[in-house]
Amino acid sequence: MAHAAGQAAKAYRALKLDEDKAWIESVVRYPSPNADARPPGAAIDLLVVHGISLPPGEFGTPYVEALFCNRLDPAANPYFPDISNLRVSAHVFIRRSGELIQFVPFHLRAWHAGESEFLGRKGCNDFSIGVELEGTDAIPYEDCQYERLIALAGILMCAWPAITPDRVVGHCHIAPERKSDPGPEFDWRRIRSALGGPKTLPGRGMT
Repeated sequence: MAHAAGQAAKAYRALKLDEDKAWIESVVRYPSPNADARPPGAAIDLLVVHGISLPPGEFGTPYVEALFCNRLDPAANPYFPDISNLRVSAHVFIRRSGELIQFVPFHLRAWHAGESEFLGRKGCNDFSIGVELEGTDAIPYEDCQYERLIALAGILMCAWPAITPDRVVGHCHIAPERKSDPGPEFDWRRIRSALGGPKTLPGRGMT
């Protein structure tokens, strides 16, 4: 598994963590206020994949960044008044173009998972890294997004070896009663093949 993670990290050589393992070098940073310290002793051992677009189904807008930085204008779209007061974030956002934006340093807890549970452990924000893909449940993701995600997962798995391929999951798997993202169009087999993990895992949609 370590070999597979190393190979994935090499898939996109521009991705490299800084010395503190906090930020990805040479990518856009929009520091989000929606983060805090992880609990003492919390080990990072889970990678959670999400899907998001704002407004829903529209791509290439600035509104995901605005939401994560508490600057979403509720008057900009009829959908926004209901979400403009949310205080949420993710560590990383991968656009349809493959552009990667980081909002929260990895040693901090991003507010991405909400009420959640993985293998009996509640509060997945405490021990996870959250990655948002620009997309919807109903539309296939872009090849460049998979390439970026695989490369990102590779460097994260090298930095935190407890993130094994079977601990790369979707929001739908840790909060199945509330969330469906990244959705049925997400190709889990492609991710697991690239990372050297099992093609299927127990749980909803893990194929």
